Amino acid sequence: MSATQAASDEVLIARIAQGDRLAMQVLYGRHHVRVFRFGLRLVRDEQVAEDLISEVFLDVWRQAGKFEGRSAVTTWLLAITRFKALSALRRRKDVGLDDETANAIEDTSDDPEVVAQKKDTSEALRKCMTALSPEHREIVDLVYYHEKSVEEVAEIVGIPENTVKTRLFYARKKLAELLKAVGIERGWP
Repeated sequence: MSATQAASDEVLIARIAQGDRLAMQVLYGRHHVRVFRFGLRLVRDEQVAEDLISEVFLDVWRQAGKFEGRSAVTTWLLAITRFKALSALRRRKDVGLDDETANAIEDTSDDPEVVAQKKDTSEALRKCMTALSPEHREIVDLVYYHEKSVEEVAEIVGIPENTVKTRLFYARKKLAELLKAVGIERGWP
């Protein structure tokens, strides 16, 4: 993200705090896809992720005057999204860890479909991501898919920077093992 866009996001927040609906539309247009994708990775349900978008931007509309500018607007949006997603997960009684674990187990038989999936690096990576713990998956998602710094991730997740670094280290190590197990070998730094 450019410095100009970051500055304009802050201007949009200031205008939203004054009740400017056009500024809200611009901010929504600029960031709703990012919010949806991050929320979807956390809740793993498209309908819930869609609902999160509405809740997040409603909070932005209501709380824009409280934005202090201590972080980037995108960091603030993702922090709100994370809070809303975790709250939604707590409310969902029908999803248990046992189901999640069962869904993460791959069929290891080498039928044509599995062979095709192994060749698709992107698909294999997505599957391997689901095998990570939620804490590790969240850190990888923020760092690699949302291009957040360790400092920004620490602020979004609410943990110390060193914890972010530790989780990132172990997540990358586990991903490398999982990718190697499905036939994709790639050196991780």
